[in-house]
Amino acid sequence: MIECSWLSNMTVLQASAHPTADTRKVQPTSTSPHESGRRFGIRDGLLQAIAQGGGEQYLSAFALLLHATPFQLSILSAVPQLLGTWAQLVSVKVSHWFRSSASQVFWGIIGQSVSWIPILVLPLLWPDQGPWILIAAVALYFTFAHFTSPAWNSLITDMLEPNERGMYFARRSRAIALTSFLALCLACALLSFLEQQQLLWVGFAVMFLIAGLCRSASAFLLCRIGDLSPHESVQNPTCFLVFLRTGMSENFRYFLLFSGLMHSAVLVAGPFFVIYLLQDLHLTHWQYGTWLAAGIIGQFLTLPAWGQFGDRFGNKALLTFTGLLVAFLPMLYLLGTAWLFLVTVNFFGGVVWAGLGLGLNNYVFDAVQPTDRGKAVAVSSIVNAIGWAMGTVVGSVLIDTIPGRLQTGTLTLEPVSNLPFIFFLSGLFRLIVSATLLRTFHEPRQVEQRAHHRLLWELRLLKPLRQLSGRAVNRNQ
Repeated sequence: MIECSWLSNMTVLQASAHPTADTRKVQPTSTSPHESGRRFGIRDGLLQAIAQGGGEQYLSAFALLLHATPFQLSILSAVPQLLGTWAQLVSVKVSHWFRSSASQVFWGIIGQSVSWIPILVLPLLWPDQGPWILIAAVALYFTFAHFTSPAWNSLITDMLEPNERGMYFARRSRAIALTSFLALCLACALLSFLEQQQLLWVGFAVMFLIAGLCRSASAFLLCRIGDLSPHESVQNPTCFLVFLRTGMSENFRYFLLFSGLMHSAVLVAGPFFVIYLLQDLHLTHWQYGTWLAAGIIGQFLTLPAWGQFGDRFGNKALLTFTGLLVAFLPMLYLLGTAWLFLVTVNFFGGVVWAGLGLGLNNYVFDAVQPTDRGKAVAVSSIVNAIGWAMGTVVGSVLIDTIPGRLQTGTLTLEPVSNLPFIFFLSGLFRLIVSATLLRTFHEPRQVEQRAHHRLLWELRLLKPLRQLSGRAVNRNQ
């Protein structure tokens, strides 16, 4: 999801190449550190997308290869994220140990790169305990990923104006979506071929090694950024307890409640889609990969429009529309099992999640003071991870208690398993969260105001229809 997701800039990069090391000794770099940092944000996103599309997206499938149970899949989804987010608290606490945010990001990326080795090797060495070893190794990976997050966000957002963040992160996310889609397709083709050769583990080995090398390449690119200003020395730094008591507005507290409970509602169903598609419906790996790719395509096509919408009308308006729409997505899995239908549903899921993820991320940047952004990102991630863990626990309990057949009067519903019922409940929980909490917080920025029914027609997906209908009315008149 979010998944996160929870969750890239496709700005056209200037064609001038980086000067060589010898040239740099003679003359200064042709680009400012801020411009270099923005470029790094793009390039790091592309390399990260390869690691996501060809690595992270297939961790659950790798767990199934190791004969993971539904409960272990729930733990794989929840515990690494929960443990990893606590690393953000440590990250903010020890930030003064590093000369700059870039230095802190560098070591976090190195940790991510190295973590792919135990993810791949240790479960294969001890297959009897493979799923649990995989969970521990993935937890290490996400610990380093979350350790990097506050410093990375601080590094990039300090280089952006408030009214351009939406478009920057939307275009960056679009670049990530496209690259992740290509990586996912290549990984899917590789797994499908090697599955026929009975060498599926070789495919995972190749994919995970490439993911690790891509994170190493990000660290190399970060070293090429020009000198950045060191961490500012704050005379009276705000500790986390003070920030929690006085640094957060009531508006931000209600937003955190919405975000955490939304993550919880989503993860009631999230870990079990791979079981439903691969084990219950017996999809092949290329069909499963196509289902994943449909969501990425949906994100790619709509991220710039969502970014412009958020910049113009505010991230709260963005959350209002997408927070209500996302509730109905898992309910649709109760309506059919045809592969093309499932792919279509996940495509529209990508469309909606693109806007929701962007709104959840950017609202944090707008709701607090710039000096508190690192703490706000850390607190938001912890709240989301707690919700994430709660949702997976609820889902794993429901999977053992919800019957596989529902009969009311003459109507009988008997899907291939009880998972579609769990997906429906997840959608119902999302609807309750959105309906009750979206009204409790407001837009922190000064944005263009429109009534919600008029805002609806500003969405890029509906605006052409409004213009077309307007032309038709004018012709009739």
